Amino acid sequence: MIGILIADDHAIVRGGLRQIIATTSDIIVAAEAAHGGEVVDRLRSCPVDLLLLDMTMPGISVVDLIRRVGAEQPSLPVLVLSIHNEAQVASRALRAGATGYLTKDSDPDVLLAAIRKLADGGRFIDPKLVDAMVFDSPRSDVPPHEVLSDREFQVLQVLAAGRSINAIANAYALSAKTISTHKMRLMQKLGLSNNAEVVRYAIRHGLIVE
Repeated sequence: MIGILIADDHAIVRGGLRQIIATTSDIIVAAEAAHGGEVVDRLRSCPVDLLLLDMTMPGISVVDLIRRVGAEQPSLPVLVLSIHNEAQVASRALRAGATGYLTKDSDPDVLLAAIRKLADGGRFIDPKLVDAMVFDSPRSDVPPHEVLSDREFQVLQVLAAGRSINAIANAYALSAKTISTHKMRLMQKLGLSNNAEVVRYAIRHGLIVE
C-alpha cells in the first residue's frame, strides 16, 4: 500500500485528489497539509511513502520546501503537481530535488501512474514537457527569469498575480523591506521598470500563479 501526503492550499483540490485516490486499491491518503509548515509537521508525525506537493502554496517557498524535505527525508519521493506547463518551472522543482513533475490538467490515470512509478523508485516528468526539457537549447532558448534566485522567482509570480508587497511579506513570513529588495533585484535582472511590465512578462512566459 502506498501512503501519500497531499499538500495543497485549496480544499477543493485536495478533495478532488482524495476522490481520485479512492478509486484505487493500492494507494491511500495518509495525511493532508494546506501550507509549507504543515507539510514538515505532517511528515514528522505521519510516515508516508510519497509527498504530492502543489507548486504554489503559501508559507515556505516550495523550492525551499523540497530541499528541506530532501534534507530530512532524502529517500522520500516528491511529486510536484502544478498549474504551470512551462519546462523552466518544472526544471526548478526537479533541480531542487523533486522526483516527479505533473501539471494539473493531466488525466487522473497519468497521476496514478506517476505516483506508482515514484513509489517504486522511478522518476516521472509530465509527457507534455519532456520534449521541451530534453531538446530545448540550453543557451539560446533559456528565458531571462532563469537567472533569478528561487525567492526572486517566487516574488515575480505573486507580484504578477496582483498581490501587494505587504501581503507577500505576510504570506512568507518576511519583512516588507526584504520583499521590496527581491522585487528591485528581479526587475533589474529582467530589465523591467514597473508593475505593468512585471505582469506582461509573467503572462508572456506563463508564470501567473492562482
